[in-house]
Amino acid sequence: MLVKEIGEFGLIKRIAQRIKTDRSVIQGIGDDCAVLEFSKDKYQLFTCDMLVEGVDFLKNTDPFLIGRKALAVSVSDIAACAGIPRYCLVSLGLPPDTSVDFVDRFLKGMLGIAKEYAINITGGDVSRAPQISVDGSMLGVVEKRRLLLRSGALKGDIIFVSGSLGGSLSGKHLKFKPRIKEARYLTKSFKVNAMIDISDGLIQDLGHILKASKTGAMLYEEMIPLSTQAKGLKSALYDGEDFELLFTVPVLEARKIIFRNRDLF
Repeated sequence: MLVKEIGEFGLIKRIAQRIKTDRSVIQGIGDDCAVLEFSKDKYQLFTCDMLVEGVDFLKNTDPFLIGRKALAVSVSDIAACAGIPRYCLVSLGLPPDTSVDFVDRFLKGMLGIAKEYAINITGGDVSRAPQISVDGSMLGVVEKRRLLLRSGALKGDIIFVSGSLGGSLSGKHLKFKPRIKEARYLTKSFKVNAMIDISDGLIQDLGHILKASKTGAMLYEEMIPLSTQAKGLKSALYDGEDFELLFTVPVLEARKIIFRNRDLF
C-alpha cells in the first residue's frame, strides 16, 4: 500500500489509531490544535505546520511572504481554538546554495507576524535539504470556558464563515490575516459551538466538523461568499488556503451576530 492510495487524512487516521496519550492531553490528534492541561482556568494549545517548496509556495515566491506564512498558518490554528499565540520554534531546511539575503528577508516576514501577535520566537533548527522547507511549532493559551473544537456542532446550528472564499492561490494564501481578533470577539460575545480554520477548502473542513460532531449540514449556494478571485462556486468550495474561520452557532446566537454586525450582512 502506498501513501497516495490512502491519502493525507487516511494516513493521519492510521497514525492516530496507534498513539496513546495520558490525562494531561485534553484533545490530541484530530483538531486544529492539541489541547493540554495548563492551569486552573486555562488550557495550553500546541500546533505545528510545515511548508514545502513546490507545494505551499513556489521557488520564486518572495521569501518575506514565505516567512510570514510560516508563522501565520499556526496563528490561524490557534485562532480556530479561540486562543492567543505565545511561543514558537521554527526549523528551516535549505539547499546549500540558498542566499543569505533569502534568509534575511524570510526572517523579516516572520518577525513581522511575531511582532503583530506578540509571539516569542524561542529557537528552532537549520538543516541541509534538497529544497526549501519550513516547519513551525507554536504554543498558545485559551481560557477553558472559551475553548472551541471541531466536535461541538449541534443539530439546528447555523454555519458562518469569517470572510469570502475561493481563489486564494492568486495571493491570499501568502498574505492572509489570521483571525485571532475575530475568534476572541466571537467567544466573548456569543455562544459558538464549533470552529475550524479553512485550510483544505470549505467542503473538506466543514466535513471535519461534521464528522467530529456526528451531524450533517445543508449549504445554500447563494449564501456562500465568493471572493473576487474565486472562479465560481467550485473555487469557493474546494480551493482551500483561505484561512477564514468556519464556525457554527445556535439559531438565536446567529440572529444576535447578524443584528450586532448588520453592516457586514
